[in-house]
Amino acid sequence: MEHQSDLSNPTQIHQPIEQGGFDGLVKRHDDGSSSLYVMVRGVHCAACIQKIEGGLNNRPDMRECRLNFSTGRLMMHWDGAADIADDLVHVITDLGYEVTPYDSAAEESALQTEERFLLMCLGVAGFAAGNIMLLSVGLWSTSAETMGEATRNFMHWISAAIALPTILFSGRPFFRSALAMLRKGQTNMDVPISIALTLTGAMSLLGTITHSEHVYFDSAVMLIFFLLIGRYLDFRARKHARSGAADLLATLGGFATIIDNGKTRRIAVKDLKEGMILRLGAGEKAPIDGHLVDGQSEVDTALITGETIPKPVQSGDLIYAGMVNLSAPITLRVHKEADDSLLADIIRLMEKAEQGNARYVRMADRAARFYTPVVHALAAAAFVGWCFVGGMPWQEALMIAITVLIITCPCALGLAVPVVQVIASSKLIRKGILLKSGDALERLAQINAVMLDKTGTLTLGRPQLTGDYAPEDLSLAAALAAYSAHPLAKAVVDIYDGQLPEITDPREHAGRGISAAYKGQDVRLGSRPWCGESSASNDAYMELWLAREGRAPVRFTFTDQLRPHAADVLTRLRAYKIRTIMATGDRQEAADTVAQACGITEYYAQTTPPEKYDIMQRLKDQDGANVLMIGDGMNDAPVLCGADVSIAPGSAIDLAQNAADIIIMGDDFSPIADVYQTARTTQSLVKQNFALAGMYNVIAIPFALAGMVTPLGAALAMSGSSIIVILNSFRLKFLP
Repeated sequence: MEHQSDLSNPTQIHQPIEQGGFDGLVKRHDDGSSSLYVMVRGVHCAACIQKIEGGLNNRPDMRECRLNFSTGRLMMHWDGAADIADDLVHVITDLGYEVTPYDSAAEESALQTEERFLLMCLGVAGFAAGNIMLLSVGLWSTSAETMGEATRNFMHWISAAIALPTILFSGRPFFRSALAMLRKGQTNMDVPISIALTLTGAMSLLGTITHSEHVYFDSAVMLIFFLLIGRYLDFRARKHARSGAADLLATLGGFATIIDNGKTRRIAVKDLKEGMILRLGAGEKAPIDGHLVDGQSEVDTALITGETIPKPVQSGDLIYAGMVNLSAPITLRVHKEADDSLLADIIRLMEKAEQGNARYVRMADRAARFYTPVVHALAAAAFVGWCFVGGMPWQEALMIAITVLIITCPCALGLAVPVVQVIASSKLIRKGILLKSGDALERLAQINAVMLDKTGTLTLGRPQLTGDYAPEDLSLAAALAAYSAHPLAKAVVDIYDGQLPEITDPREHAGRGISAAYKGQDVRLGSRPWCGESSASNDAYMELWLAREGRAPVRFTFTDQLRPHAADVLTRLRAYKIRTIMATGDRQEAADTVAQACGITEYYAQTTPPEKYDIMQRLKDQDGANVLMIGDGMNDAPVLCGADVSIAPGSAIDLAQNAADIIIMGDDFSPIADVYQTARTTQSLVKQNFALAGMYNVIAIPFALAGMVTPLGAALAMSGSSIIVILNSFRLKFLP
């Protein structure tokens, strides 16, 4: 169905390609390259994806392009200026596909329109099928001598009056797609289907005109009815399986309220610029990344971190796009534009992962490449063989060829991988797990060793006060610590929830601590030498010292707490016969403590980045291990890049996150076990889907060539194979 839209008018759905203007939607990168996201309509199978990606990848300036099967969103990344965007779009339109700029409201409207269109076609085909079958019962159950030739011809003409308009009306989803392809000199799966429907209708009309005993109007109508059932069920399944990225995209659309010269006004989210002041009401979702400049509230961070407990925020805190303001109105200063926000990065990474270039995707692409020539060759061979070699009447031989055209469809093969990837990505993002690489799950399922950093990976990287202290000492330390941004000082403030004593003249001394006056006496909170204590022994604890005149210094000790469930997760991994190795640059005493708490028996302390890399390389070369690396710091980046697959926490530095294949948000370590279990399950389902698709073709095609399947049976088999693969993929939603 034709659609028209413009990004500036959300009530329309397609901006005509002839108007161009796609270069205005291009994003420029610091390295001189450009990227563009567009929507592509008319994609029904792996052959379509391979054709579009192949056409674009033939250009020497194209770095990467991937078409998301679920959302229909195409990413193109190329070397050079933005002004070739229209040329790239025309490559796609010349292949027979429709290209539109992305707009979430328009896309939702287009999906609703397509669904109504399919239902209308299906309803007409179902009504016609019911009526024409009433006529067919009489035609097929009574001989021509009993019925009489005139009555039989009359019933054939009534059948034609019902069937031919139905084929023309209800066959539009297939005819329009096929004609668009043929005009461009291309083919897709709808071409053989359209040929089959046209030949069946034309052969039956010729039989009616020539007063043949048998015509096949009932087969043609039932054929289109069952084909439409399969197409609609496929549409519903893919719509339901639309990625988490498709849902998140809506967050980057819509409008936001900004404060401009003391007045509020509404502007499109895509027009927000860095430095603008944004008003976010209670219950509203942040459309961008911004620093809180006025107000206090609580935010729901579940979309970004996977945490379900609201997080309190105050002035200076960074609110990420997608977080929901729960308690009170707040004011934000835009930190990054919508296209550069954390949420936008998550969307781009999810879409890349969902249609990533994994081994099974490449297999499906190669198989789809041979689909068109093979299916037409098989159909032609069936007709020639049965008609000219087997001596079969041409009408019956043609029906066998039609059956072959219908039954040899790569839909099940094309759905085998993408649906599983989409469901896996959506399931993981709800647990705070972000896939950056399309084959990350495939590689993760094959690991037999995991190497971990300690600080910030196994531990939270946030010191926590330990031990019991006199209330007066703790309150005074908290009063001093409130004037420092040091992590240990923050830990003291966080644990104390009482009334702070009044101090005067607080001063921060770089590298030493905080001093102030309390009840006429000097007090200090800081390092051991500065606070006058030198005789205490060394141990694994981090420390702050509180010094007061006339009293012995008080030592406050801190530990870096393990991430929740870290020990349990490592125990689960070891149950899968996976070696656990810790390598940290921290002191031996600290490494001993964490290793013992996590049940790790193989660990290394005070290691340098090259030493960490050497440990990983020995695991791979000498032990033949497939290594998973989990780390968060700059010293982990080489190992993250060199490992077979890598994971970084959301708190990791940018360098580590860029090197990792998977990001886990939040403090909990449980997502490590979740993503590993999902990886194992996903690979099992993909293999099952390939087996189901292969079994279908091995069984169905010989039966069709042998003339043992009717066109109606072929339609049922083709639709059924796709639905079985989709239903098998949806099991992932309910598996642990």
